[in-house]
Amino acid sequence: MQKHKPADKIQDIQFFGEYGGINPSITDSSTFTYLEGKTMEEVFGGEREGCYLYSRHTNPSTSYLAEAIASMENTEAAQVTASGMGAISSVLLQLCKTGDHIISSRTIYGGTYALMKNFLPKFGVKTTFINTKDYSQIEKSINKNTKVIYLESMSNPLLEVGDLKKISIIAKKNNLKLVVDNTFTPLIFTPKDLGADVVIHSLTKFINGASDAVGGVICSNKEFIHELIDVNHGAAMLLGPTMDAVKANSILKNMRTLHVRIKQHSKNAKFLAHKFIELGVKTFYPGIKDHPSYKIMQMQKNEEFGCGGMLMIDVGNMKNAYDLMEEMQHEKIGYLAVSLGFYKTLFSAPGASTSSEIPEEEQKEMGLSQGFIRLSVGLDNDIERTFEKIKSCMIKRDLI
Repeated sequence: MQKHKPADKIQDIQFFGEYGGINPSITDSSTFTYLEGKTMEEVFGGEREGCYLYSRHTNPSTSYLAEAIASMENTEAAQVTASGMGAISSVLLQLCKTGDHIISSRTIYGGTYALMKNFLPKFGVKTTFINTKDYSQIEKSINKNTKVIYLESMSNPLLEVGDLKKISIIAKKNNLKLVVDNTFTPLIFTPKDLGADVVIHSLTKFINGASDAVGGVICSNKEFIHELIDVNHGAAMLLGPTMDAVKANSILKNMRTLHVRIKQHSKNAKFLAHKFIELGVKTFYPGIKDHPSYKIMQMQKNEEFGCGGMLMIDVGNMKNAYDLMEEMQHEKIGYLAVSLGFYKTLFSAPGASTSSEIPEEEQKEMGLSQGFIRLSVGLDNDIERTFEKIKSCMIKRDLI
């Protein structure tokens, strides 16, 4: 059996426009007409497929993008959403009801943490946050009400990589759904092939790559996607996290270059990681041998795409982090901004930004230093020049 090659799936994206254009036409209709009343009745009742009903459900533009990402992720189907959080919340509310329980990695995006810690308990859904690298702890945390194991394929912001195969075995043995956020590592990991039941992305990040659109996607089997958009019981239908057709068309166009961009992001990040280590800067990057996730990274990754464009350095304290980021922005190395996947390098202090929803004592417990700087490394053509500029910034701010 030929191995799934996600880059080939991107290469094979080929949708014709309405009038034969090489770019698919944008369908900016909110609703769709029927020639017979009976057809509309059948579509509303879920008895008939292949017809568009209303763009909160699906429309041609969003369907093209969903089909392309499902193909890349090797899942049967997908549903795009207005944001990554729209995807995450829809999945968890579809899988869980009052009294149910989630097991989640403790190192996750702050918004996801806040959803599970602060919002879902209002509906009687509880979450246990654990170190998902400790497989015995996962098993001990399972109870009769547990429905989901949730983690990120590469965690935000510590860049930890979980053994998805091992965790999927635990999930299947206990009849649980394994939900994996693959935002940091599109193409690098194919979570479905490693045992995930549901794969989520924030399309805002690497997949779009231009920091000009917000979006999310849910990838799974046809049955689950149909449940999500059921007109009576589907979370993605009833909560209404609808992606705009124009944005869907734009993201689909940008997705065509994803395989090229991911390789360059990874190449540049690995170069910087090694150079930071040579300077004596504490560095976190799963593509270097002293990172605790190095071995599992090598086992799980699709080799040609490297180890990703995200890395972290520790400059000791928050003041040093702010000083260095301000200097790097002044020197046009990149932007002091949250998010990731842009063509320029983006840097932020996660403890005060993307992980700020996590209480400080829990940040310390998971190993999140106030001196951490998270870098989403850009597509720089001359990464050696970039490093020399960063080094000069460090010298100027007395950090090396």
